Amino acid sequence: MQVIKLVNKGDYVILEIDNGKVNAIDTALVKNLHEKFLDLDADEEVKGVILSGRPNCFSAGLDIAHLAKGGYEGGVEFWKYYHLAVQAMIRFSKPFVCAITGYAPAGATILTLCADYRIMGKGDKHKLGMHEFKLSMQIPELLCDIFSYYLGEKEAWKAVQLAKLFNSEEALKVGLIQESVEVEEVLERAEKVIQRYVGIYPPVFKNTKSYLRKGLLAIANGNLDKMIEEISAEWNDPYVQKSMELFLLSLKK
Repeated sequence: MQVIKLVNKGDYVILEIDNGKVNAIDTALVKNLHEKFLDLDADEEVKGVILSGRPNCFSAGLDIAHLAKGGYEGGVEFWKYYHLAVQAMIRFSKPFVCAITGYAPAGATILTLCADYRIMGKGDKHKLGMHEFKLSMQIPELLCDIFSYYLGEKEAWKAVQLAKLFNSEEALKVGLIQESVEVEEVLERAEKVIQRYVGIYPPVFKNTKSYLRKGLLAIANGNLDKMIEEISAEWNDPYVQKSMELFLLSLKK
């Protein structure tokens, strides 16, 4: 199932998330992301990538209903491919710009933080951040590490405890994004940035990117099997499974 639209622009490609009404992150989406980023990194014709959503909708984050219906085994499969997708996105050696066209909390925030450059649309409902504590949900180690890479452990932990979501101006101030523009301008700005980046001699960009993202690459190159095993065990916690059941019941009501 293809849940990402690919638009070839010559030197670069736009990957537009197209996964239902709110672009929720499910197993199909993370499998697609993993596959696309590996394929595009190996494609010599492609010099850069933009990841975007639809106007006013980047991604609403994890598809909790999908995870709840999948049970323990479905949760294990999802977290495996989510981790692999994030790893492939961080390891992507070419220019990678994220056009954050709307709301992008929690798991969607982490996808944006894999990019080299992030442009976010203004708007009261457009937010980034990790708000899992509102649902007593565990944030996997990989996601915590990436979030704290940008904010530092002290500020990341403060934001997580408060379930803080940042609008584009706040996200710009704390360094989660590089530009805050009107929603209608996000993709246009992203294309201007990627066009500038693909003009850089590819080996120069690739090598310098690897030198200046050693900390992030170290996170991506960590023991994913161990991280997946840990989040799978946490996902099998009776409290978590009961919470998922109650969440499904609330949707039916």
